[in-house]
Amino acid sequence: MYKVTRTAGVGAAAAGLLLAAASVVFVSADASAGTPAHADAEPGAASSAGKAPTASQTLRQLAQKAGIRIGTAVNSDALANEAPYTQKVATEFSSVTPENVMKWDTIEPARGTYDFTQGDQLVAFAQAHGQLVRGHNLLWHNQLPSWLTGGDFGAAELRDILHQHITAEVSHFKGRIWQWDVVNEAFNDDGTLRDDLWLQKLGPGYIADAFRWAHEADPKAALYINDYNIEGVNAKSTALYDLVAQLRKQGVPVQGVGIQGHLDVKYPAPHDIAGNMARFDKLGVQTAITEADVRITLPAGATDVEAQNEAYQTLMEGCLLTRNCTDFTVWGFTDKYSWVPGVFTGEGQANIYDENYQPKSAYTALSQDLKLAGGR
Repeated sequence: MYKVTRTAGVGAAAAGLLLAAASVVFVSADASAGTPAHADAEPGAASSAGKAPTASQTLRQLAQKAGIRIGTAVNSDALANEAPYTQKVATEFSSVTPENVMKWDTIEPARGTYDFTQGDQLVAFAQAHGQLVRGHNLLWHNQLPSWLTGGDFGAAELRDILHQHITAEVSHFKGRIWQWDVVNEAFNDDGTLRDDLWLQKLGPGYIADAFRWAHEADPKAALYINDYNIEGVNAKSTALYDLVAQLRKQGVPVQGVGIQGHLDVKYPAPHDIAGNMARFDKLGVQTAITEADVRITLPAGATDVEAQNEAYQTLMEGCLLTRNCTDFTVWGFTDKYSWVPGVFTGEGQANIYDENYQPKSAYTALSQDLKLAGGR
């Protein structure tokens, strides 16, 4: 991990930019006719908008000077088969997150049968290019194999299955994963816990168990709880804050909070993001922007593109203003493989590169913030 060397000037300057971003965007997961803000869908194509000239320094170089890691979620098929995609992942980013290949349905397709092939390939790629890996994810209500969701297991057996899965996966990658998203999307927007398989069968204690088991398997990995719609101070982020505070008092090794950052230009910006992240700082945990993208209703106009740029900057500035924010990850960097069009009808162009691997003005917006933070 890079040593934080952010200049003193970033605080006032970035704070000013945050205040100026008054018309940006905040995704509301359930605001779009009940559609969840985040679901890992198959990649879909989108057209380009808001192009910008290629910067003289990569995001990776600028982020190093700013004292953070900059990452991307990685589509493993594209990484293996498409040279321009591979080149951008290797040069622009200093950390990578597997988009799908470390999720339960891929890792353990049959009970007790593990397939780490694609995860190992991504880790090897990262090691070859001096990158760190965010493991995503160990426990989620989604992308579970049919043998698990249809198994009708009792509480004791399900708890044992969960224990074995976390132990097997974390142990396999031990020493090679920087941060794990241990528990993913456990809350509803009203601050209640999601009424999923895990809560129904195991009760709320499953969260603490998952962190303890992950820590036992790899004591050196940073362990995160990750969720969407927690960018600003609201019922959901406050409930998560209260849970993290409670778990840490109990000695549960929750070491980080992942703020996903799936935004939409239709909604107001989370202008209190820095204050929200600061309260997690006071708990002594790390924070990270883990899945940033900003979707637009198509066709995109100039105002939409401007709002998208401001939204990305709002997220980045929140991280740069937070001492213990370690990294900023975009959820896929190119519109060519964005999950958005397959989930949100009529929306797209959410990433910082277009489908032809040309940087958009959102790329330049992030570059400007990183230059400011790095004193360059």
